Amino acid sequence: MPDLNWNKTIWGSTYGWHDSGEEWSTAWGGSESQWFGSLFPRLHRFLPARRILEIAPGFGRWTKFLIPACDEFVGIDLSSKCIDACRDRFAAVKHATFFVNDGQSLQAAADRSFDLIFSFDSLVHAECDVLAAYIPQVLCKLSPGGVAFLHHSNLLAYGNTIGNQHGRAATVSAETVADLIKHGDGKVLIQEVVNWGCEHLIDCLTLFAQRDSYPTVKAVYLKNPVFMGEATLIQHFQSPYSVLSGDHRPPDALAATG
Repeated sequence: MPDLNWNKTIWGSTYGWHDSGEEWSTAWGGSESQWFGSLFPRLHRFLPARRILEIAPGFGRWTKFLIPACDEFVGIDLSSKCIDACRDRFAAVKHATFFVNDGQSLQAAADRSFDLIFSFDSLVHAECDVLAAYIPQVLCKLSPGGVAFLHHSNLLAYGNTIGNQHGRAATVSAETVADLIKHGDGKVLIQEVVNWGCEHLIDCLTLFAQRDSYPTVKAVYLKNPVFMGEATLIQHFQSPYSVLSGDHRPPDALAATG
């Protein structure tokens, strides 16, 4: 089971971060195509935002897209190695701050302040005790009308029938997270269970808010067995566009744009 000590050791010491986390976006053709092809379509209603909190940003793979979409950004990670990398990478960004935590506390973030709280490809390694600590705090950190988008494990839904997959937390499922949100005085807006690197729906994307937010919205529960198929489509038919920029245009076209 990937407990706190496992996470601290892996992300703070053992893992080499040889491509700053970009290696995990290979199936999508890179983080840019993954962001705009997969994540942004799920979040576009909530961006830009005034304040964004990212939990476990790693080396800033998603941070680089979140920072331009807000007026104030806070990143919190249990790995000092990751926080040092983010502080260095985004040193010129005046509205971004980064903090090391103990893997369970969001004390560094102000209450009732964040319009979006985001975590992707990190909390899948967090067991239920960590999510039980985080989720009530997340609900307290949200501004009125703010939302949280957390990517977490759904491995518990399979019991012990498929073994551990990709270091997923064994004590977490969509249902356990929904219960934690309910008991924390929040409400699920959308839960999407997805496959990841296999046919099984071992992951879940949960969008949630404070209980009184979005009073007319009824929770939507989705089963998406083709999430990795979506990644393949993005890799082959969207990522080729991401290599194009103004720098590739002819000099006369660049001059015409000023």
